[in-house]
Amino acid sequence: MTGETLFAAAENAGAVTKAVYKRRAAELREALLEAQHDLLREKRFAALILIAGVDGAGKGETVNLLNEWMDPRHIAVSGFPPPGEEERAHPPMWRFWRALPAKGTIGVFFGAWHTDPILGRVAGTVGADAFAKKTDEIQRFESMLADEGLLLLKFWFHLSKAQQKARMAALKKDPKTRWRVSAEDAAHFRAYDDFVAVAEPFLRQTSGVAPWRVVPGADANLRALCGGDQILEALRARLDRPPTRSKVPRKATVWPDTADVLGSLDLDQSLAKKTYAHDLEKWQGRLNVLSRDPRFKRSAAVCVFEGNDAAGKGGAIRRVTGALDARYYRTVSIASPSEDERAQPYLWRFWRHVPRHGFVTIFDRSWYGRVLVERVEGFAAPPDWQRAYGEINDFEAALADHGLVVAKFWLAIDRDEQLKRFRAREATPHKRFKITEEDWRNREKWDAYETAVNDMVARTSTAAAPWTLVEANDKRFARVKVLKTLVKAIEARLDVQA
Repeated sequence: MTGETLFAAAENAGAVTKAVYKRRAAELREALLEAQHDLLREKRFAALILIAGVDGAGKGETVNLLNEWMDPRHIAVSGFPPPGEEERAHPPMWRFWRALPAKGTIGVFFGAWHTDPILGRVAGTVGADAFAKKTDEIQRFESMLADEGLLLLKFWFHLSKAQQKARMAALKKDPKTRWRVSAEDAAHFRAYDDFVAVAEPFLRQTSGVAPWRVVPGADANLRALCGGDQILEALRARLDRPPTRSKVPRKATVWPDTADVLGSLDLDQSLAKKTYAHDLEKWQGRLNVLSRDPRFKRSAAVCVFEGNDAAGKGGAIRRVTGALDARYYRTVSIASPSEDERAQPYLWRFWRHVPRHGFVTIFDRSWYGRVLVERVEGFAAPPDWQRAYGEINDFEAALADHGLVVAKFWLAIDRDEQLKRFRAREATPHKRFKITEEDWRNREKWDAYETAVNDMVARTSTAAAPWTLVEANDKRFARVKVLKTLVKAIEARLDVQA
């Protein structure tokens, strides 16, 4: 997309005769169906088609045509009108996260994450700094989707101002199509110049890993062939390319040495039983009150529990849930991904569990598996786990920006304490299920995991979502520290005076 005016070619495009269209459409339809069935059979990647552009440029007609030309059973079309109550109670990206297509399928987004920033900038409700920040976030998000293997195709359907005026006039003149011109469309037309002035540089800036494709919208036949040809070309190019396990990072990553934060912990800290009973009641009580505070209905909490095997994560989680109303929290235990989860970007299985306002979600293990077990065990290639730090920070920042508390706990014990607990579990009938061969294998890689944890803390402990390292050789001390930290974090978010 070079040249002085991004939209000039689309505005000056000609027309396609009916005879040419009929012949080319038949060929294109056959080829698109073949590519779609190859995609479904191989299930190597998913394709996502974003439909955007000026009103009246044929966006809706194009989506309908795609469903007509291709197998609609394997195309999921998602429209995104102004968010409703459920969507406003989640981070803005939540409704897009959960609608992403699975590998082997095609998704069509009628409007997406670019819509609100553009409209807000035109309306003056989004300032220049906020718009620049959102543009940068969009570029990073699309880079993540591309790195996860998704084929992202972005189409901007365009009309000149004169073409749009003529199109709207024709629709309004016909009683059968008059309904298609809404008051919102008329308002957008009045702001046409401002709309294009915002959209053109935005399209240029967000055409990195997934370039925008401008489609002329004045002639229906040309529009259909242009869009269909580009979809076919992109699908065929990806399908015909040999599969690769992982992409090389676009920029070389140089990792500085990180501090030994685990080695600096005083793991001998403890609480007497009497002190523990008092403190447990105190902090559970404060957590319960906070969870019922009316201000918490405009916030939420995500609690992440990671740690050494047998470090007491389950016991700490039970002390948190013991203070909450069971109707307003959920515990998500993370194991190996299911087939459905492997068909989506890595973070998808965590995105879908993000709580709405007023709720708490507790993750027993989490997205940090990519930079811990997947890194150490070799389940993720270095480029994948190295880029995960930035992707995780972006995800957690999105949660915090929406008013959520992100509380992350690493429960640490030493090797001797772990061995003691392993042996105790083996000797206790009702605890034997908690010790597995995998636990013993992980213990053999203690040093590698410790290095990975130090890197994780250094690169993902942010102001929005800091790590709390919990000295867990004494379970009582650990449980109280977790509760106290969570209470303080929620109080800070709600601006509660202690």
